[in-house]
Amino acid sequence: MKRIYLLLLCGILSSFMGTSQSIETINTPIIKGLDEVAPFSEGLAAVRQGELWGFIDKTGELVIDFRADVVWNKNPDPDRIDIKGIQYPRFKDGLCPIQQTKDEGIVYYGFMDYQGQVVIEPEYLNVTEFNDNRAVGIYCRKTFRGKNNFQLNIYEYTFTEAILNTEGEIVWPIKTRDGISMIKKRYEMPELTASLISSDLIAIKTKDNDFEISLIKTLDQNHEKLER
Repeated sequence: MKRIYLLLLCGILSSFMGTSQSIETINTPIIKGLDEVAPFSEGLAAVRQGELWGFIDKTGELVIDFRADVVWNKNPDPDRIDIKGIQYPRFKDGLCPIQQTKDEGIVYYGFMDYQGQVVIEPEYLNVTEFNDNRAVGIYCRKTFRGKNNFQLNIYEYTFTEAILNTEGEIVWPIKTRDGISMIKKRYEMPELTASLISSDLIAIKTKDNDFEISLIKTLDQNHEKLER
């Protein structure tokens, strides 16, 4: 009887050990050492190692390698719809915001596609994520005007808050923006005054801090695109 009991016990232990080995094999990590994993958006999920983010697909394959230029915030502002409101990188309408620090030491924003290729150059001082194939951003145009007496380059900056499409075309200039200093010590990211509230409507904040509603279709049809 004791012999039968011992044989049964050995069989149970052997089965358990075999099951444990199978579980370990099944649960072999595809990617290790991640600090954060964001939810899936449009078939891709952002994953973070340190200050770098990459993207995996639904098989767990890393399809966009880890990089430092995607937009995210450790402490996002939930009341903002612009860059400062983005918690982690994600794709919307096939595009993900990226950033680049340029000569002035000021950060500009653009977008990359599913392949990690830059498709909208970083030319915006602030921008929303895309929604219904449109976004709102503050476009910065930098024009060389010559040199001063110290042979230093002189540039003129113009700023336009505008609606852009997923091709990177500015389809409607909303307003000219003034009072933006491009000196690093004085620079503050300008806030957007316009927001897309539907595929056809945009809300624009006026100087009196009230809002106006405009039809985007009417604007697109009746005005030429902003010259770049």
